[in-house]
Amino acid sequence: MKLIFSKTDLMKSINIALRAVSSKTTVPILKNILIDARGDEIKFLTNDMELAIETRVLGSIIEKGMIAIEARTFSEVVRKLPDGLISIETNERMVATITCEKIIFTLPGLDGDDFPEMPQISRDYSLGISQFTLKEMIRQTIFSLNMNENNKLMTGELFEIKDNALRMIALDGHRIAIRKLALGGNYENRKCIIPGKTLNEISRILSDNLEDQVEIYLSDNHVLFLFDETSVYTRLVDGEYFRIDNMISREYQTSVVVNRKEFINCLDRSGLLIKEGDNRPIILNIIDGFIELNIQSSYGSLSEDIDVEKEGKDLKIGFNPKFVGDALKVIDEDDVHIYFVNGKAPGYIKDEEENYIYMILPVNVL
Repeated sequence: MKLIFSKTDLMKSINIALRAVSSKTTVPILKNILIDARGDEIKFLTNDMELAIETRVLGSIIEKGMIAIEARTFSEVVRKLPDGLISIETNERMVATITCEKIIFTLPGLDGDDFPEMPQISRDYSLGISQFTLKEMIRQTIFSLNMNENNKLMTGELFEIKDNALRMIALDGHRIAIRKLALGGNYENRKCIIPGKTLNEISRILSDNLEDQVEIYLSDNHVLFLFDETSVYTRLVDGEYFRIDNMISREYQTSVVVNRKEFINCLDRSGLLIKEGDNRPIILNIIDGFIELNIQSSYGSLSEDIDVEKEGKDLKIGFNPKFVGDALKVIDEDDVHIYFVNGKAPGYIKDEEENYIYMILPVNVL
């Protein structure tokens, strides 16, 4: 095999493929990028048996062939080469020679026939949306997952198509994030649970351009994201997701409208008095015209008033300030509506159309 690439094109494709390389696997072949140039195009493939990526690479095929090269070393070698043309040539002993100008690296490879095949996914059901929109929906929900949770359902997001709308839902036991998108056209109701790890990796390679599309194919056990020159496959999380709609209250005794940036700045200031592992709540005392915010810790105290528009009863309630701040920081509006049932029930940050809902459990206030 002999291939020629520009460094820019080669590095771009390596960075995409690296997203599905596991550093913890005990299976040697899974630590590799498979370079497949047996046909009329060059493909890089990686697979950690939960997430798999296939991406087409811009380059010239001088001689066809295939080899698997240890991914991290391959990446670092290419990264350290000067800008310009890079050739990759292999011999019958599965040794890859990487040449750029006067620099020659040789790296041992593995037989590509041992590399696991990509999952076979039915393409009977698909959904097309802009890459930017999917990237934003991930950003606006992913922070509410608990990636270290033993309960697998809390490490994945519900991907639900219902009534011609897409909802993405994440929770960690202390908060829920919901983002909804109206879809054009008629879609059969479907739902699945997509691993948070997959969504994190996809969001890093999706485009910010509203015109660029991603096609999403759903099957019983896998989902395929197809965009640009890349296919991302992932196993779905097994199980029946939580009944989220039963957890959301739509009857409130108190509501406020607050300037989002002002509230974020206050929460950031409160964070100066909270160190890692300290679960001190910020206490909101809601009365007509303003919220009085208080926090006390061993490092000091803070008291601050924020002007609000209030409806309903006065209320005193405490929250983890990070959870409130995480939600506010992914909302794009200048003013946000926050709804409360009582001092011991969750608070809800949402818009009138419920295109987003952030539910946060309170902390007991003594």
